[in-house]
Amino acid sequence: MLKKDINKYNTAQPSGRPMGRTDGETARAAGGTAHAVLTMFGKLLKTVLCICIITGCLVGLSVAAVIWSYHGVEMNASLASFKLKESSFMYVTDSLHIDSVDNAEWTQRLRYNAEEIRTRVESDFNRIVDVLNQKIALQSISAKGITADHMKRSAQFVADLLREVGVDTKVVQSHNPDGTPGAWEVIGSKNVSEDAPTVLLYAHHDVQPVPDPSVWNTDPFVGTEIDTRLYGRGAADDGGGIAIHSGALKALEDDLKVNIKVFIEGEEEMGSPSFIPFIEEHRDEFASDAIIVADSGNWSAEIPSLTTSLRGNTDIDVHVKALEHPVHSGQYGGPILDANTLAAMLISSMYDANGDLAVPGVASEEPVGGLQRDMDEATVRADAGIVESYRLAGTGSLAARLWTKPSVTVIGFDAHPVEGSFNVISPETTFRLSLRTAPNQRPEEAQEALAKFMVEHAPFGAEVWVDKLDNGMGWAMDPNAEATKDAMDAMEEAFGVAPVNKGEGGSIPFIPELQRIFPKAQVLVTGPEDPKANAHSPNESISLPSLKNNVITEALLLDKLGK
Repeated sequence: MLKKDINKYNTAQPSGRPMGRTDGETARAAGGTAHAVLTMFGKLLKTVLCICIITGCLVGLSVAAVIWSYHGVEMNASLASFKLKESSFMYVTDSLHIDSVDNAEWTQRLRYNAEEIRTRVESDFNRIVDVLNQKIALQSISAKGITADHMKRSAQFVADLLREVGVDTKVVQSHNPDGTPGAWEVIGSKNVSEDAPTVLLYAHHDVQPVPDPSVWNTDPFVGTEIDTRLYGRGAADDGGGIAIHSGALKALEDDLKVNIKVFIEGEEEMGSPSFIPFIEEHRDEFASDAIIVADSGNWSAEIPSLTTSLRGNTDIDVHVKALEHPVHSGQYGGPILDANTLAAMLISSMYDANGDLAVPGVASEEPVGGLQRDMDEATVRADAGIVESYRLAGTGSLAARLWTKPSVTVIGFDAHPVEGSFNVISPETTFRLSLRTAPNQRPEEAQEALAKFMVEHAPFGAEVWVDKLDNGMGWAMDPNAEATKDAMDAMEEAFGVAPVNKGEGGSIPFIPELQRIFPKAQVLVTGPEDPKANAHSPNESISLPSLKNNVITEALLLDKLGK
């Protein structure tokens, strides 16, 4: 109320009798009191208003600072919740006091995703191991017939297993290029959103044969746990890959934020003859943004690895002929060398004095993505059972010699057995060469170069001709891809140590075929093996602690790919 409004009450005459002196003084006194009260109220109002403005500014600045520092956290006042930026999980708290949250608390909360997944995997791990034991017992040896009933039972087991973790699966029989029936394959999908990325999970359910069970320390088809390792045929290759997929999907359950497609192959150990026709036939069902191939291994049971490269492979048969028929070694030996000796001379001509392959046109490469850590020679010698006197062939890093440089192996040789040998000069022979090619070289090119070298270097003019056999392309990952970074981050979170990238000297020809058919997909090669796994060999095994960390890794990776 303004002062001029108050004054009117001091001068205005009320109706009725005239106001006396005493009454006027009283009125003026009352007016003065009212003025004082109103003045005090105005000051109080201004003070309260200032306090509110200052408090509002401080609160606003505080909130802004928190939002700036922790922009990955979405605040919800009604739920008092927070959501991790790179996670598909929502975690709700009873209260969230912004002014009392320190860096340690936030760090702990940011780690909650990995710890939650670890908790889920640990609670499910007995089931995962049981799955692996059941898979070992199935004896799914594709060499005994890829179309046989035991392979169909194996495929159905895997289909049922994945169906239990939410994947809509079915068993389908493939067809070979000539139209004949092929392997029993498992395919399936789980869709969460049309807008979500799609990830294809690959493994194979067939295993290698067991030629001589007596050289095993345990029954090869009964899962046997010894000192944190589970022994049995297929425990690592590739029952472990199937167990990883099952465990990761179980850990995520309703929190999965990517669409899933699965392809569990039934003839990988037989060279995947129907792989390409099957993929081409189901191209639309397998189209994806990322492909996880769980069929490789880690640096060790304790140190994870992302496989950076795979060598290619090509085979040739080389025929060497010196005579039209056998002759007596005593009568003609000397000027005439036997075909086996000529073959040995031809084989040795491929190498220089250091043991490096020296065939023009056969490429050599360095480790893809750079060499992070070289292989330990003592470990390699021990794992391979190398005799003490043998000096390792070749030059450069041991990793390059094992992963990305070419190598040739004589895998077959037609020669008379020592038992029953007699004194004749062998007129001709045939040997088979397996050439592991550098990851990025076309195997056809390397095959042609090797065949040409064999013919041109025929010793002493012997007749040499070559039959060209199968080819398999190598593969090299994209070290700069976003999915690659996600995979490495997931490995470090799961294992607690930084991963060491590694190549593989072996070949998995279907991986480059996948890359060819789906050129936009990021291919990530992981797996359950380690140097002690003995895949394809007696006493095959898998490290159970490493298996657990591999499951956690894949679950974290799927979560990251869905961000």
